[in-house]
Amino acid sequence: MVSVPRLRSRKVVPQRSDGELDAMAAAGAVVARALAAVREAAAPGVSTLALDEIAEAVIRDAGAVPSFLGYHGFPASICASVNDRVVHGIPSGSETLAPGDLVSIDCGAILDGWHGDSAITFGVGSLIPADENLSAATRQSMEAGIAAMVPGNRLTDVSHAIESGTYAAEERFDRRFGIVEGYGGHGIGRQMHMDPFLPNEGTPGRGPILAPGSVLAIEPMLTLGTVKTRVLDDEWTVVTADGTRAAHWEHTVAVTDDGPRILTLLA
Repeated sequence: MVSVPRLRSRKVVPQRSDGELDAMAAAGAVVARALAAVREAAAPGVSTLALDEIAEAVIRDAGAVPSFLGYHGFPASICASVNDRVVHGIPSGSETLAPGDLVSIDCGAILDGWHGDSAITFGVGSLIPADENLSAATRQSMEAGIAAMVPGNRLTDVSHAIESGTYAAEERFDRRFGIVEGYGGHGIGRQMHMDPFLPNEGTPGRGPILAPGSVLAIEPMLTLGTVKTRVLDDEWTVVTADGTRAAHWEHTVAVTDDGPRILTLLA
């Protein structure tokens, strides 16, 4: 593989070579398979712990290791966040899915030392229109951020694109969405969470430059109400402060001369 010329500046989001991007895409494909298996298995009466076991099995069968398991003490391979939970929900054998639940699953895997990180939101059976629109709006915001992953843009150009995508979704669905405060995307590579932090809103034209090979995990989180959250007594699970529902979508994305490259797709 031809290596990407690396710009020697602290003001550039860290770059990966073509071969390194391929390695990250292999890890990302494992994550995508795990998420697909979880979504296929999610049904009324299924516990979130069962979903975690399915994801872990897919990851380990691929010769990879779950990124989340043991990360700062996190006890599972996925974050399973149902309804008013925004992120970092701990899977449980006592929590079973019910028709109409809005489920966000975040998953990561390490393969050959490289990380993949992705999240999806889906319904258990049919969703009410408000929840369906919330998930679609969050995905639309993520896709707007992905589209901004081009050479020459700056970090907050991606943030602003995510924010603008949210506003566009508000017009599309004729309702307001809350952009969760204090949470966002991040750099990723040999570690799961790396600098820079990527806010999900902000003024464009600021922060480090995106160059070919730069990689970010883009992950908007929207709610049907407040932008405020609180953390439960388990010290992990983040819920909306007003009890409204939340959605979370994420892809790991690289900048290339040919446009954004999503590294967490099914191979």
